[in-house]
Amino acid sequence: MKVVLQRVLSASVSVDGVTTGEIGRGYLLLVGLAAGDDEATVRRLASDVSKSRLMSDAQGKMGVNLHDSGGQALAVSQFTLLADFSKGNRPSFNGAAKPEAAKPLFDLFVAEMIRLQGKPVPTGVFGADMRVELVNDGPVTVVLE
Repeated sequence: MKVVLQRVLSASVSVDGVTTGEIGRGYLLLVGLAAGDDEATVRRLASDVSKSRLMSDAQGKMGVNLHDSGGQALAVSQFTLLADFSKGNRPSFNGAAKPEAAKPLFDLFVAEMIRLQGKPVPTGVFGADMRVELVNDGPVTVVLE
């Protein structure tokens, strides 16, 4: 499992021109699930995201977690995070979890984020062709695995 976390001033995701999720200040979470990932991995990564102190404190330094800052999270499934270019210029996605395994794990990740944050976590549409818009803050981008 791989999560690309981007601190944002705002972010939204849409499918066919219809916004399916949007947030103000917080984290845009691009979530890639790998073959072999399990519920324990998903719970650990959701906890890691929630504990990450990447929001600015009163002095403008990264020192506050998402919950304590009052920020929001937007989660977008993205299997392309598992791209493998080791055999040429065209990516292989064999390392990504199959959709029937990945969707329940993505749903669990979102449910864990909701539980840990105590507020809704909007999402894109699993498996859809999505458009993501964001205003990076910092920019701050980290990868959690």
